[in-house]
Amino acid sequence: MTHIHALFTWKMDDDDDDIPQLSSHTLAALQEFYLEQQQREGMKTSQGFNQYSIGSIEEDWQLSQFWYSDETASCLAKEAVVAAGEGGRIACVSAPSVYQKLKELDGKDFSVCILEYDRRFSVYGDEFIFYDYNQPLNLPENLLPHSFDIVIADPPYLSEECLQKTAETIKYLTKGKILLCTGAVMEEQAAKHLGVKMCKFIPKHLRNLANEFRCYVNYASGLD
Repeated sequence: MTHIHALFTWKMDDDDDDIPQLSSHTLAALQEFYLEQQQREGMKTSQGFNQYSIGSIEEDWQLSQFWYSDETASCLAKEAVVAAGEGGRIACVSAPSVYQKLKELDGKDFSVCILEYDRRFSVYGDEFIFYDYNQPLNLPENLLPHSFDIVIADPPYLSEECLQKTAETIKYLTKGKILLCTGAVMEEQAAKHLGVKMCKFIPKHLRNLANEFRCYVNYASGLD
């Protein structure tokens, strides 16, 4: 936004009447936007900011994004580390909150990647993989089949179509273990497409959702 700031400075210094003038309302809106941008960037560069903290990238409801609570993300991340084992590989499919918490753990005994449609998560570098559930097997060549010890997935929509397509991705990636988070209403479809069973653990989100969410696994987990 530095070009906007330059515009303000230049217009003040130049009294040429032929220069098109922005309305006072537009100028005020631009100045307010610029100030907000500065404040955001200031927060991101201030001491103590953690780029992996939940909420560092804001929810986009148009993409059906609802972040887990810190407690839930921690629980799922720790479960994934135990399930993956020493030196394990973990894939987070449409589950950025768990990915962020795994990075906060800063573990040396596991590796993790995030498969996401939202390209804002590309700030995480090589661990980000663009993913569209409508093309479930359109994955990079270096993402080998059955190369992850556990796959954690949270399909963005509560529909059988979305779950079925995401299930193709999950089954391609995992060596066997699956941790699925989705609505309680999807229990029958989750069993049908992935052979997973509902856990006792109930995931919570930062915002209260109308639909009850549950976790499903296909292995003996600590979530029961």
